[in-house]
Amino acid sequence: MLPRRPRDPLQALRRRSQELKQQVDSLLSEGQLKGALEPNKRRDIYQRCIQIKQAIDENKNALQKLSKADEVAPVGNYNERKEEEYNLLDKLTLQLQELAIAINREEITKVEAFSEREECDNPAEEEEESESGESGVEEEDSEEEEEDKQENESHKQATSNKYIAIGDFTAQQVGDLTFKKGEILLIIEKKPDGWWIAKDAKGNEGLIPRTYLEPCDKEEGGQESSEEGTEEDVEVMDETADGAKVKQRTDSHWSAVQKAISEQISTVDVLTSMGAIPAGFRPSTLYQLLEEGNQFRANYFLQPELTPSQLAFRDLTWDAKAGTIRSRPSRVSLILTLWSCKMIPLPGTSIQVLSRHVRLCLFDGNKVLSNIHTVRATWQSKKPKTWTFSPQVTGILPCLLDGDCFIRSNSSSPDLGILFELGISYIRNSTGERGELSCGWVFLKLFDASGVPIPTKTYELFLNGGTPYEKGVEVDPSIPRRAHGSVFYQIMTMRRQPQLLVKLRSLNRSSRNLLSLLPETLIGSMCTVHLLIFYRQILGDVLLKDRTSLQSADLISHPMLATFPMLLEQPDVMDALRSSWTEKESTLKRSEKRDKEFLKATFLLVYHDSVFPLLHSTLLPPFRWAEEETEAARWKVIADFLKHNRENGGALQDLLSPDKIHEPFDISEQTYDFLGEIRKNVT
Repeated sequence: MLPRRPRDPLQALRRRSQELKQQVDSLLSEGQLKGALEPNKRRDIYQRCIQIKQAIDENKNALQKLSKADEVAPVGNYNERKEEEYNLLDKLTLQLQELAIAINREEITKVEAFSEREECDNPAEEEEESESGESGVEEEDSEEEEEDKQENESHKQATSNKYIAIGDFTAQQVGDLTFKKGEILLIIEKKPDGWWIAKDAKGNEGLIPRTYLEPCDKEEGGQESSEEGTEEDVEVMDETADGAKVKQRTDSHWSAVQKAISEQISTVDVLTSMGAIPAGFRPSTLYQLLEEGNQFRANYFLQPELTPSQLAFRDLTWDAKAGTIRSRPSRVSLILTLWSCKMIPLPGTSIQVLSRHVRLCLFDGNKVLSNIHTVRATWQSKKPKTWTFSPQVTGILPCLLDGDCFIRSNSSSPDLGILFELGISYIRNSTGERGELSCGWVFLKLFDASGVPIPTKTYELFLNGGTPYEKGVEVDPSIPRRAHGSVFYQIMTMRRQPQLLVKLRSLNRSSRNLLSLLPETLIGSMCTVHLLIFYRQILGDVLLKDRTSLQSADLISHPMLATFPMLLEQPDVMDALRSSWTEKESTLKRSEKRDKEFLKATFLLVYHDSVFPLLHSTLLPPFRWAEEETEAARWKVIADFLKHNRENGGALQDLLSPDKIHEPFDISEQTYDFLGEIRKNVT
């Protein structure tokens, strides 16, 4: 008798999913008669919902850990089949949630009331706890006593706290306390929703927003807050990053950014008091870093770095055997996919949103260790709280929308991770003032406590409000993160939390070899990797192979090297180069595509025929972030230019045409000054 063939792991999980689907279908058919069900039958269905939900979670976890290498035999369309199972399990989970809420009418009443409530205050919390008790879900007495004890202790600690107002606040409704900037307020009670009870010098009491306050200094007679501390002493814990700590940043550069943000607080305070933005929104920290200078831009990190002796390049070396630059493995080399942002609070109608985007960088809890990369999000009016990204940009889609990002870093920090900041660019309708706001941030640590890289999988990251040097701030205090009640009520509450969905992907051999030709530290769009590699290879040829003397620091005549970094700050021009190269590459023979020297020479011709003239055309308006009219005008100029190039077989006719005006000639267009462009060590 032949031995029984072992079942493939994916096939076994698919069969288990079908069994769970049958159980859910059976439960749904029983629940259709919920109006005539006895209480005992209701409780039985509710408990079975929980049991099946746990079984679904176990199947999802097993599916998450499964890889193609685990299969006994090859499986066609493996990833698609795996994704189908995920979708099925998610659908079953949603059906169970809806059934459980329908079975327990008190629970659905709480969820509806919770959705409609705009502000969370003590009476609402007491009502919530009361309803939770009526639903039949009991908490242990010891836990309640411990919570009451902690609340009483925190109340005693807060009664003597004095804070100074950092902005004017006008009462929005009955019970609020109006105060002026600079006024000293006595905090009577610190509530977890961010609205505190305070008393002013005249004895008036009321609710005030936490974001308007700073602890008084000791010299002013105020007691230092044991909960908050000063901004310099703040330590932020991110619940979604395996306990990773975002530590204080004490260097002068970070202090300058804090100062710049504090200067914008008054504008944000006005918007908050008007109800135009949620209380957890702040001026964008990463945007301020970008505005401080070139230190955190991609064109800076693309340049070679010198050794400590300043006599050689540290991260750009020559491989004589391969006849090109040497590949450089790094500690972190992976692909990150931005999927979506969910439940992002909406700003009010008094401001117009010009751009929704995510800025990300490498971070060690103390300082930024890479360039700050920006990916623009798209959204639909039907789902305004959901932002989405393009998982793979091809064709005419802009690279600014590319949700696939490569991450490279050689930092040895045990706390290395990725800092994400969701942001919006806006304009105030009344004043025309423009600004950048953070809608929340999160820190994903890339290594665990043992130094092992975290798994490459999908992560749901719950966002923090405020800035990376504040703690305990919710994006929207009206939606508390902690919920009382049944398991499904807690699930519904967590689903309403602002969150970012990302996926970490490991590299195959081909991708790893490509990325190893890039600088050791860099973040960028996957759709531009091949263009960056061309730049690095040609840079290696010029600096290492063709330079007459390695001790020479003379200017190098090379228009492409001199101007290519500008494209990293003008993504639409980068798209023009990407489009032109794709068209040219499609005409090459297979033998030509295998010839590296021929490809580099052809790339230089395409560059000179496409983007080089564009960069210095007076018809192209200066690049301005999130200005729709400017972006549209630039796209029209770029499209017309590329069309003429195709019709005329190059840019020469366009360059010599009396109708085309270019900027006055500048030597910087033609010469590459590597001593002026090299990267200094930011650490």
